[in-house]
Amino acid sequence: MKTAKEVEALRRSNRIVVRILKELMEYARPGVSTMDLELRARKSLGKVPNAKPAFLGYRGYPAVLCASINEEVVHGIPSEKRVLKEGDILSLDFGVELDGYFGDAAVSVPIGTVSEEKARLLATTRECLERAVAAVVPGNHLSDIARAVQEHAEKNGFSVVYQFVGHGIGRKMHEEPQIPNCGMPRPNVKLVPGMVLAIEPMINAGRPDVEVLEDGWTAVTADRGPSAHFERSVAVTPGEADVLSAW
Repeated sequence: MKTAKEVEALRRSNRIVVRILKELMEYARPGVSTMDLELRARKSLGKVPNAKPAFLGYRGYPAVLCASINEEVVHGIPSEKRVLKEGDILSLDFGVELDGYFGDAAVSVPIGTVSEEKARLLATTRECLERAVAAVVPGNHLSDIARAVQEHAEKNGFSVVYQFVGHGIGRKMHEEPQIPNCGMPRPNVKLVPGMVLAIEPMINAGRPDVEVLEDGWTAVTADRGPSAHFERSVAVTPGEADVLSAW
């Protein structure tokens, strides 16, 4: 549970996350490597007093940014060898710690012109997030968030990744509760004002199954079909959700 003062501290950290993600979105184009994006994120973050990367060193993760292309679902490690090309979809996940409070958000973007399937996947995943955020009202439960994501994804012919979930966020990047995007959460926590949640649907064009590559981080679709990922940090209020990482 967070106080009003803590929610404002979390908003400040999330504003930095959004600003840098927007910079990276504008910079991402064919010929740019995911390491180029990593270095740009580091440079921009370095200009913010007291701000620290949330991901770098977390359980040994070697970068400040997760940059995942096409079949890479999440946790793609930036590399000079991973160069964007026309028709790719790129998922960017970025986190910041500012004065002891964490911000976390993710976005998936097309690189140039993408296939109709990829365009539909991006639109549907973004809509899944919007529906999940709309379900964040007092009296609802985590199951209402999961149901909003799963129903919309499957109605559009896509599948929901079940191996990775959203999470609470505050003075730690990952706090309770875990927030599945499908099925029935255990425990099925009731939403009350003061909670702050990082909601992040990950949607696959094909099967929901995911496997982790030998680097120990990069998660890819088992069938190597494309995947998309959107994330926002939101606070539960007496009314509708307060999106701290508002776009």
